[in-house]
Amino acid sequence: MNDAMDPRIDRLYKLLPAIYRMRDAERKYPLQALLRVISEQVNVVEDDISQLYENWFIETCQDWTVPYIADLIGYRPVADAGSPSDLATAGAEALNRVLVPRREVANTIRYRRRKGTLALLELLAQDVAAWPVRAVEFFKLLGWTQNVNHSHPARARLVDVRDMEALDSIDGAFGRTTHTVDVRRIDSHRTGGRYNIPMVGVFVWRLKPYSITEAPAYCAESAGPHCYTFSVLGQDAPLCNLPQTETDASHIAEEMNVPAPIRRLAFDRHKDRFYGAGKSLTIWAEGWPGSGSRQPASSSAIIPADLSDWQYTTPRDHIAVDPVLGRFAFPPGQLPRKGVRVTYHHAFSDDMGGGEYSRPILDPSPRERNGEEEEPRFYRVGRREKLHRLGDALDLWKRDQPGNAVIEITDSGVYVEPLYIELGENQVLQLRAANRTRPSIRLLDWQTDLPDALSISMSRGSSMTIDGLLIIGRAAHFTNRETPSTVDGTEGASATIVPARVCESDIVIRHSTLVPGWAIDSDCEPKRPAEPSLEIYGVRARLMIEHSIIGSIQIHQNEVTDDPVPVTVTDSILDATAADREAIGSPGYAVAHATMTVRRSTVFGIVGVHAMELAEDSIFMDCVHVARRQIGCMRFCYVPAGCRTPRRYRCQPDMVVEAVREEIKDPAKKTAAIACEKLRVTPQFTARRYGLPGYGQLGLLCAIEIRRGAESTSEMGAFHNLYQPQREANLAFRLDEYTPAGMEAGVIFAS
Repeated sequence: MNDAMDPRIDRLYKLLPAIYRMRDAERKYPLQALLRVISEQVNVVEDDISQLYENWFIETCQDWTVPYIADLIGYRPVADAGSPSDLATAGAEALNRVLVPRREVANTIRYRRRKGTLALLELLAQDVAAWPVRAVEFFKLLGWTQNVNHSHPARARLVDVRDMEALDSIDGAFGRTTHTVDVRRIDSHRTGGRYNIPMVGVFVWRLKPYSITEAPAYCAESAGPHCYTFSVLGQDAPLCNLPQTETDASHIAEEMNVPAPIRRLAFDRHKDRFYGAGKSLTIWAEGWPGSGSRQPASSSAIIPADLSDWQYTTPRDHIAVDPVLGRFAFPPGQLPRKGVRVTYHHAFSDDMGGGEYSRPILDPSPRERNGEEEEPRFYRVGRREKLHRLGDALDLWKRDQPGNAVIEITDSGVYVEPLYIELGENQVLQLRAANRTRPSIRLLDWQTDLPDALSISMSRGSSMTIDGLLIIGRAAHFTNRETPSTVDGTEGASATIVPARVCESDIVIRHSTLVPGWAIDSDCEPKRPAEPSLEIYGVRARLMIEHSIIGSIQIHQNEVTDDPVPVTVTDSILDATAADREAIGSPGYAVAHATMTVRRSTVFGIVGVHAMELAEDSIFMDCVHVARRQIGCMRFCYVPAGCRTPRRYRCQPDMVVEAVREEIKDPAKKTAAIACEKLRVTPQFTARRYGLPGYGQLGLLCAIEIRRGAESTSEMGAFHNLYQPQREANLAFRLDEYTPAGMEAGVIFAS
C-alpha cells in the first residue's frame, strides 16, 4: 500500500492535543509533515516485525524463505533442475518458485507418510510440476494366465472387438486393453517401454485449457449455411475438456479430471458431463426451438457426430456436434434465424496472444495537459454496455478529444467494422480487452479502391496500445500523420523536398494476436501467407511486442533522414508462415531500418534488420541478416549456420560444431559429423501452424541443447518462462524418491 494512503500515516499526529493541531493548521501543517516522516519509519519497522512472524509458516512466508523452511524438514532440491538463484529479478524469483515449490515443501511430511501409494504420485506431479496427471500401473494391463482361485475378471483378457470404448482409448492414459510384456525400461533415454510388472506411468498434460465464452461461432458457408465451427477463425480446433477438481486425495484421475481432448465416443456416452452451462461446451442459437439469447440449446438436442466431410445430415430439432474437429451442424432446412454463440475450451501452452486468462491491466499514467494533470478517460464497449460498436466509441472519443483514453471491450464478441484512428500530438489511446475476455476484430474488404487495414495515424509524442485483441482479415497499418512540405525554388528550378519532421511515438502490442497470413482455413493453412500483419510507414516509433503472436512485420522508413526504429519483442512468436518469407523486413530493401531486441521469443521466417542490439534465449528458425554487425550481441540463442549476425555467445549450433572440431581431427569425418550435429540440434516443434494446439511448442524429440539451452537452463523460445525442463527434472527425481522398491516410474507426455 502507498504510504500516502496508509491509514496509519497520521496516527501520531492524531494523538496530539487539538490546540497543537489547530496551530499547525494555521502554519500550513509543518508539524504534520514531520510526524508523517516519523510514522512512515515506524510503519516500516512494524511491518518488518509482522512479516518476520509470517515467515515462520510455509503458507504465509515470503518466497525467499521457502528454501530455508525446506532445509529444516530435510527437503533436498534436485541438482539436475539447477540451483536456486540469489538474484532479485522477476525471472530469478519465478525460477526459484519452480525449483523449490511451496506446495511440495508444505506437504513433504504428508508425502513421506503416504509413500508407496499410487495416488501420491498424482499429488506429487501437481505440487512439484503444476501439471495435471494420471498415474497408471501397467501390470494391470498385462495379458497373463490367472490363478483360478484368485481371478481378476477385469484384467488380463483378450481384446474385445465389441468394446468400442476400450478400442477408442487404446494405448492412451485411460486405455483398458491388455498387452504383451515390454522388456524396455520406462525411463530409458532412448525408447521407453511401458507394459511390464514393475512399470508405473505418469501421464502428463502440458497444454492448458483456455475458455472462449459466449463468442459468435463461424459459419462455414463454403460447406453450407448450416455448417459452423466453434473457432471464429474457421479452423478445425479440437475441443478440450474443462477439468473437474478431484475432491478425494486417494482418487485416481479420470478423463473428466484432466484437460484432454474430447473424444467422440466419450461425448456420445457422457454428453451431460461435457455439455451445458459451466461445462466444456455450450451452444446458443437464437430463434432455435428451446434456445434463445439467454437459454442455450438443451442437451437432448445435441447429437455427437463425425463431421469430417460435412456429409452428416442432422435430424430436425437437433444439432450435430463433432468435438474432435470443433464443428457443429444444424438441419439443412432448419437454420437459426439470428446469431449463433458458443462457449468452449481449447488447448494451448501458455498465456500468450490474448485469451480469457488473467493478465496485468496497465492503465495509462495521468498526463499533464494545459497545465493540469489529466486522468485517463474510459469508453467501454460490449453486448451489455451502452456502446455496442467500436465505431461508436471512436466517434465519442473523437468528439471529446481527451489526451489520455482507454477503449475497453468487455466481452468476447466479434466486431466487424472498419476502423480508422487519428492520434494528435501527445495523445494516448489504449484499445484493449477487459481482463478475462478475448474479443476479436474482423476486418473485411470494405472499400474497393483502398486497402482495408486497421489504420492508425500517429503524431509526435502519441502512444497507441493494442492489448488482448485478436485481429483477423487484414493488417494493422501505422502511418505518420505529418506530411512532408515543399519549398518552391526560383523560376525554372525544380522544387526541393523537405523531409517531414518525424514524430516520437510508442506502439505497444500486448497479449494480442495479429493472425499470420491474415486468416487461416480449416487445416490452419494461412489464406494470405505473403501479406504482412503489421506495417509501419514513416513513423518514428518505439515498437514493443509482448506475449503476442504476430505475422510478418514490414517497416518502411527513410534510411537517410531517420534513425532506425527500435523494435523490442519479448515472450512472443513472430511467424512469416514460410521459411523463405520475411518475419521482419522492408520491401525493396535488403534490411528493415530497425534496431531489434529479442528476448525469449520464437521467430519463423527471415529476419533482416539494420542492427540487433540484443537477442537472448530465443529461436531464429530461418536466416538472420544484420547490416551492422558491430552493434549488439546474440546469446543463448539458436541461429542457423551461415547467418550474418553480431557476435554470438553460447549459441547453437556454434557450440556443438566447436565440440566436433575439437574432438575429431580427420577432415572427412569432421565435415560429416558437423552436418549431423547441425541437423540434430535443429529445433523441432509439435506444430508450426497457428491455430493448432501445439503451436510453437518444442517437440519431445528436440535436442537437449535447445530444450535446456537458455541462460537459466530452461528451453529457448517463446515458452521459456514455463521452465518445463526444471519441472520435468523435479518430477522425475521425486517419482524415483517416492516409488516403492522394485517399481519403476516414468513420465509420459500426453500433450
